[in-house]
Order: sequence, then structure tokens, then C-alpha cells
Amino acid sequence: MVQITTRLSDELLETLDNAASALKRSRAGVVRLAVERYLEDYEDLSLAVARLQDPTDPVLDWDDVKRALLAQD
Repeated sequence: MVQITTRLSDELLETLDNAASALKRSRAGVVRLAVERYLEDYEDLSLAVARLQDPTDPVLDWDDVKRALLAQD
């Protein structure tokens, strides 16, 4: 496992320490989890943006979709 170093403001460090205490984890554990979740969200957002920029992907009208879903009942 690779170790990295970063600088945090006093306020952010206090928030990190509070979260670590509440979660019963180390600072490193909270930072690792936060980075993992951030990168998962980043991947999801990148995929969504790519799909939105795809001119071959049809854009659906919400009202049409809602009517079609409600008609399935």
C-alpha cells in the first residue's frame, strides 16, 4: 500500500477527527473511505456526462415516460 501526504486546514482536520471518532476509525481509514466514495461518484458522473453528450442516445420526455410507466399497472 502506498502512503501519501496532504495538507488540511485546521477546520477540516477537526471535522475529520470528529468523523473518525464517531465512526470508530482512524484518520487514515476515514480519508481512504472518503477517497474511495468520491472516486466511485466521479466514475458515475463521468459516465453520465458521456451519455448525455452522446448524440445517438435519445433524450426521453419525462411526461411520456411517466405516462408509459403508469399505464403498465
